[in-house]
Amino acid sequence: MATNGNQQVTDAQEHEDQTKSASKQGTRVFKKSSPNGKITCYLGKRDFVDHITHIDPIDGVVLIDPDYLKDRKVYAHVLAAFRYGREDLDVLGLTFRKDLYLASMQVYPADAAQQRPPTRLQERLIKKLGANAYPFYFQLPSYAPASVTLQPAPGDTGKPCGVDYELKTYVGETMEEKPHKRNSVRLAIRKVMYAPEHPGPQPSDDVTKDFMMSPGPLHLEASLDKGMYYHGESIAVNVQVTNNSNKTVKKIKITVRQFADICLFSTAQYKCTVAELESEDGFPLAPCSTMSKVYYVTPLLANNTDKRGLALDGKLKHEDTNLASSTIMNESLQKENLGIIVKYTVKVRLIVAYGSDVSVELPFTLTHPKPPESPPPSRPVSVALHAVNPDSNQHAAAVDTNLIELDATFEEGQVYADQNDDIIFEDFARLRLQGTECDDADA
Repeated sequence: MATNGNQQVTDAQEHEDQTKSASKQGTRVFKKSSPNGKITCYLGKRDFVDHITHIDPIDGVVLIDPDYLKDRKVYAHVLAAFRYGREDLDVLGLTFRKDLYLASMQVYPADAAQQRPPTRLQERLIKKLGANAYPFYFQLPSYAPASVTLQPAPGDTGKPCGVDYELKTYVGETMEEKPHKRNSVRLAIRKVMYAPEHPGPQPSDDVTKDFMMSPGPLHLEASLDKGMYYHGESIAVNVQVTNNSNKTVKKIKITVRQFADICLFSTAQYKCTVAELESEDGFPLAPCSTMSKVYYVTPLLANNTDKRGLALDGKLKHEDTNLASSTIMNESLQKENLGIIVKYTVKVRLIVAYGSDVSVELPFTLTHPKPPESPPPSRPVSVALHAVNPDSNQHAAAVDTNLIELDATFEEGQVYADQNDDIIFEDFARLRLQGTECDDADA
């Protein structure tokens, strides 16, 4: 019995040690080097979230080789562009691309006009990488579009059409100079949007159809159980039919449709069915009878991989995407700045024998669940330095955390840059589609 008791204590201690070590995991940082290895870009994440009230800043550092640069400079820029044609068709200066947002800055030597206090991640990276690491920082505006990819056909090659973001760091004499591949780094990043805090009302609609020589109408009422769904979640459609006409309802058809408004020089709308259900259970519905039932449909990319032009959340790798999230519009935003606007509806249609069909459409929002709350931008280390006053021994009451899970606790007199938790560097994964070679930007 004593042996078993000791064994249980040992097992409990091992489990506690494993739990502690798991909680002390290092911070994951993505990196990518230029082909000649002279500059390396470090970034804390690849997905930047639009919280509606603010957008996550794009902050990182560039590690340079000063001996290689000589009198040249290092620049960084972020470009959001809508590509609506294949790159191999770009000839004679004509490109099938519309730039939606562009921001640039000089990283090295640091431009005093563009300098700002380094974020917590930047402080830690500079401390770890040394004096040749220089920070960059971009704050996307509220009108910046979300990343959306249009699904290519099975035989298509090259970069897919859609709205994508690219972070580029390069060596050059001037900011306008065309970068060389050998001393530049191109990173594909995404801007994503999560669920709003206050979802809209429960969608519902009804329609009444009169038929010639019929004693009464055919009434259809449909509603959804809520107005916002997460990717992969089933949609419950409540249908009630009252048939006071002399017509027979043969069956019911329910479809989930995606509408993509392509906002270029003029607006064009494309629609695609992403889920479909057809039922004859309880049908035919004879005259002077009623029916009430709940149907379930689930829109999934896995069931629509062969549909060309279907809007998807922007790709970083071929396996990490899903149907495009609904575009959440602010009244102040202009459609032309968004590139692609995505909406979803559920259409309920009654197939009537010897008569015109009856249908209603219910709009809903398809999105990702909102992650744990984080502060607007990453708090600079200088704030933490000022929070510790050696004269008064007063400390800030609270310490912020951000999306990259940094340890938010510190001892007296210790600031973020002095923390000893590890930084785990991970190479940017490249986009590799079967039968195609990836471009350096697709990483």
